[in-house]
Amino acid sequence: MKILFFCPYWGSEKLSMAEFCARAAGAGYDGIELSLTMGDRAGTDAILEGVRKNSLLLIAQHWETSNPDVEAHKAEYLRRLEWLADAKPLFINSQTGRDFFPFEKNREILKTAMAFASSRGLRVLHETHRGKFSFAAATTAAFLRELPELHLSADFSHWCVVSESLLADQGESLDLAISRADHIHARVGFAEAPQVSDPRAPEHAEALAAHLGWWDRIVKRHRESKAETMTVTPEFGPWPYLPALPYTRMPVVDQWELNVHMMEMLRKRWS
Repeated sequence: MKILFFCPYWGSEKLSMAEFCARAAGAGYDGIELSLTMGDRAGTDAILEGVRKNSLLLIAQHWETSNPDVEAHKAEYLRRLEWLADAKPLFINSQTGRDFFPFEKNREILKTAMAFASSRGLRVLHETHRGKFSFAAATTAAFLRELPELHLSADFSHWCVVSESLLADQGESLDLAISRADHIHARVGFAEAPQVSDPRAPEHAEALAAHLGWWDRIVKRHRESKAETMTVTPEFGPWPYLPALPYTRMPVVDQWELNVHMMEMLRKRWS
């Protein structure tokens, strides 16, 4: 099985798309992961040109839909999925629904995404993320039991901060999520934040070990199922995810360097 690593555009917005794609390819990434602004045809064309020119793959992100009216939310969500699908990405990684929607309404939104994915022959994976239907391990498990066709992008760092733990007492929910996770966002969270300051630091060894254990199990499952590929996006974010000095916002560590480190460490670990 080949493990493909994707570079997040988050934190590199000051670069032109041509510069970003060239830098990602030069660092050894197999592709990029980012959102495509609705209606911005020139911007989308620039992304696709950067991908083509640098022989990269594309994962399209959805995260923007926030309308609190459920019916309007579903309609906007579908329009955004259509826009992303037209770029022909490897798949769509979606931050889906809202944490305050009732279970039944979030289920409707998920079923809308599943019907769309089926009609377009395109995978839509649903990211575990604060503020969305999947904001916590136990609540996500309820959807996974209800919807056998539901598959996830695993960003368990969010669940750590929501539960103020490394999820040691939520094994059943984690097991279920790992069994349905098809993409990894490789960021390390802990009890008090969705991102440690530096995963290389000894004070974060416990949190890193917990996340590595979860990710190892996802990779192992894909290998055992004879999958051809597995996808991973190292996703340490910029300020305010990344701690910075007061007043100056000078970051305490380089975000790009952290993500390249995660890619190289995981590539070696799973080689």
